[in-house]
Amino acid sequence: MVVILEKNISSEQVDKIIHTLESYGFQVHKSVGVEKTILGAIGVQPDFDTRKVKILDGVADVYRVTTPYKLTSRNFHEENSLIKIKDVEIGGNQIALIAGPCSIENEDQIFRLAKIVADSGAKILRGGAFKPRTSPYSFQGLGEEGLKLIRAAADEFNLLVITEVMQIDHIDLIGKYTDIFQVGARNMQNFALIKELGKVDKPVMLKRGIAATIEEWLMSAEYILSNGNRKVLLCERGIRTFETYTRNTFDLSAIPVVHKKSHLPVIADPSHATGIRDQVPPMARAAIAAGADGIMIEIHDDPENALSDGPQALLPNTFLKLVDELKLIAQAIGRKI
Repeated sequence: MVVILEKNISSEQVDKIIHTLESYGFQVHKSVGVEKTILGAIGVQPDFDTRKVKILDGVADVYRVTTPYKLTSRNFHEENSLIKIKDVEIGGNQIALIAGPCSIENEDQIFRLAKIVADSGAKILRGGAFKPRTSPYSFQGLGEEGLKLIRAAADEFNLLVITEVMQIDHIDLIGKYTDIFQVGARNMQNFALIKELGKVDKPVMLKRGIAATIEEWLMSAEYILSNGNRKVLLCERGIRTFETYTRNTFDLSAIPVVHKKSHLPVIADPSHATGIRDQVPPMARAAIAAGADGIMIEIHDDPENALSDGPQALLPNTFLKLVDELKLIAQAIGRKI
């Protein structure tokens, strides 16, 4: 249930309404927008009479939310959510650019690539320290040593860090080094993990599951928001279909669909979506045109010898050329990178 409050309502009236809703058994979340304040009353009460709330002093309107996701819904928060991390803002007119290697391999590698990321104008450095791999014999990452290296490289070039968390007991460790937690596609419905990430005070980028519907994806985001963390980014990284010419099928239509249904920013990952280097630039360009709030690109200066996902990593020169192209597309649709 969504409770829209009157514009000039006092804080005492707001507190009284919240207390009343809680007495009815609802969990209440407040969203303060530019034009109005909205209360999200969460709780399964099909027969609840909304008139009990409509008559409260300071309430402008009340209506039920029919979608299973509440806090993720644009009904609860009409304006686009802006995720602020230091001097970087995601979800506004500025399109975020995230780049770096799939895996942190050694000190020289991550520092070389961090410089390229900074030279491109990107503000966020990606890189995996703990890697979920299909084969148990593949490179699994450097662990905490990798976290130390990517943090040092990011600090050297004034970048933020995003890296993947795969299990609950890694949250505190990774939290010491990262600015954004990444939840990979395999863990989108790891509800124990994402509930714990709902309790941290850092942004979480939630990748769409490998065969997840948009509703399932938004419901997973709901777990994070309902546990208190409103700093959630969604990442479209392709879904598994019957097609074999690409690693996944990049669902670009998900970007405008999610923007209509949710206030959360959407990041596009054409590297994992296609899995093939020459398909990444055109899909990155298309994602900007489709309205993505950010692009995440994998790069490597020696992809043939990369320890993971070399075939989808862009060479530095190709990446820098792509950034120039993305800037032109962003400008054409009234945004900027």
